[in-house]
Amino acid sequence: MSKALALVAVLFFVAFCGECYGELRFGFYKGKCGITDVEVVVRDVVKIWHITKREKDIAAALLRMQFHDCFVNGCDASILLDGNNSEKKALPNSSVRGYPLIDAIKEALEERCKGLVSCADIISMAARDAVVLSGGKWYNVETGRKDGKVSLASNVNLPSPSISVSDSIKVFGNKNLSSTDMVYLLGGHTVGNTHCSLIQDRIYNFNNTGVHDPTMSQWLFSELKNKCPRVASNNVDNPIPLDMKSPSFVDNSFFQEIQKGNGVLKIDQQLALDGLTKKIVGDIVKDPNFYTKFGEAMVKLGRVEVLTDGQGEVRTSCRVVNKKSFFFGLFN
Repeated sequence: MSKALALVAVLFFVAFCGECYGELRFGFYKGKCGITDVEVVVRDVVKIWHITKREKDIAAALLRMQFHDCFVNGCDASILLDGNNSEKKALPNSSVRGYPLIDAIKEALEERCKGLVSCADIISMAARDAVVLSGGKWYNVETGRKDGKVSLASNVNLPSPSISVSDSIKVFGNKNLSSTDMVYLLGGHTVGNTHCSLIQDRIYNFNNTGVHDPTMSQWLFSELKNKCPRVASNNVDNPIPLDMKSPSFVDNSFFQEIQKGNGVLKIDQQLALDGLTKKIVGDIVKDPNFYTKFGEAMVKLGRVEVLTDGQGEVRTSCRVVNKKSFFFGLFN
C-alpha cells in the first residue's frame, strides 16, 4: 500500500470510528441489529424494571455491579457468572444486586439480535440508564467489549471501606484511573447504603480508642448511634444511606456532606480531609459540570482491562459461558 493510500485508510478509520478507545467506541452497535437500537432496548428494560419492580435504588445496585466487575480482571462481566466458586461467592460481592435485571435485558436483546451484545456492555449501558433515572445526566457509553470466561472468588480483591486515601489512589492508579477519577467514582456513594457491621468501629471504638471517629460530625454520630446500637437486637443490621441528604438521587450532595463531616464510610470522609484529595472535593462541590465529569469517570472505568475480539466471547446467557471448556471447569 502506498503512503498516500495508507493515510487515506487511517483518516477513513478515524472518521468512521469517531471517538474510540482501543476497539471500544461510542455507537458500536449502531446498524448491527437491523432497525433495532440496542441502547433503546436496554434503556426501556431498565425503565420498566425501575417502575414495575419498584427498584428505586437500582442505580446504586448497578453502579456497584460495574465497579465490582471492572476492578476484578477488568470489565468482562465475570461477576455475572454462576458457579460454586465464582466471583459472586466472594464476601465483598455478597451485597451486589441487579442480576435478574441484567438477565431481562439480555433476554430482550437475544430475541432481537442473537449473539450480538455482550453482557459486559449491558452492565455499562444499564448502569448509565439507571443513573439517569435517579436524577443523573446522560453520558455516552463506549461499547464493543467481549465477555470473559473465568470467574473465581479467589480473584476478588476489592479495596475496603477503611482503606487510606493514599492506598486507594494506588489501587485506582493500577487501573489507569487518576486520583480525580477515583474521587468522582467514589462519589457514586451518592446513592446506596452500607450496613452497621461495616461502620460499628467508627461509632464506638475507632482505632481501638473506645470512642467514635473524631472526624465524624456530632450530628452524624447521633444519627448513627440511633440506627446502629452498640449491641444489635435480633441480629438486625440496618441499612445506612451513604448520602444522608439525598440518598436516592445521583448528585453532588455527597461531596457537600463529606465536607461537613457527614461521610459514613471512613474512606468517604477522608476524601474531604486528606491533602491528596481535599481540593478535588472542594472543586467538585463548586463545579456546575459535576454530571458531565461523573459520566466521564464512568466511561474511564468502563475501559479497565476490557476484552475485545479474539480475547473473549459474547455470551448468549450472562450466567454461563457459551461452551464447556477448560475455563468453564474453573468456576463451575
